[in-house]
Amino acid sequence: MIKAQFSKPETLIMADRIAEVQRNTLETQIKVRLNLDGIGTGRFDTGVPFLEHMLDQIARHGMIDLDIHAKGDLHIDAHHTVEDVGISLGQAFDSATGDKKGIRRYGHAYVPLDEALSRVVIDFSGRPGLVYNVAFPRSHIGNFDVDLFSEFFRGFVNHAKVTLHIDCLKGVNAHHVAETIFKAFGRALRMALERDERMQGILPSTKGVL
Repeated sequence: MIKAQFSKPETLIMADRIAEVQRNTLETQIKVRLNLDGIGTGRFDTGVPFLEHMLDQIARHGMIDLDIHAKGDLHIDAHHTVEDVGISLGQAFDSATGDKKGIRRYGHAYVPLDEALSRVVIDFSGRPGLVYNVAFPRSHIGNFDVDLFSEFFRGFVNHAKVTLHIDCLKGVNAHHVAETIFKAFGRALRMALERDERMQGILPSTKGVL
């Protein structure tokens, strides 16, 4: 019997809101670098093209500079790679947000694309939780299994320690549905992570804890 061996994530806060994460398991080797105060540039090398297309929506609409390199067991399927990218991205967000003082904390966005419409609401609460109400009209977009999106977001929330609600309100084109979700996610992130000058140095909670 082979037991999985996990390396401890090496996380480094490099500057005010910049973070790097490296995560290695038996199935994947992943490096993530992000700048929350970026200009929306993304560089991706994961071996999963449709995932990279969605990650680019996060960068562009979140105004986050995002660099992700992943090597995974794609000869089996994309499950480990997609899930572990979500985990690593969550770890990077957790590091980059630090103590969360001075941010708006809550963010939300509605995004349409032709017939599709999705809503994403996020709370940088320090408590992981995912509510995912998405019914894709088909099981695959190209050769990408849409079930992996829920695994991506679950990995993200568990390690970013956020509460995330994702609702697809309508849509008959699976590609459109996916794009509205990730664009709304990026825009909700941008809103929640904006600096609020009136909250400078203050934790955004009435109880002193998130």
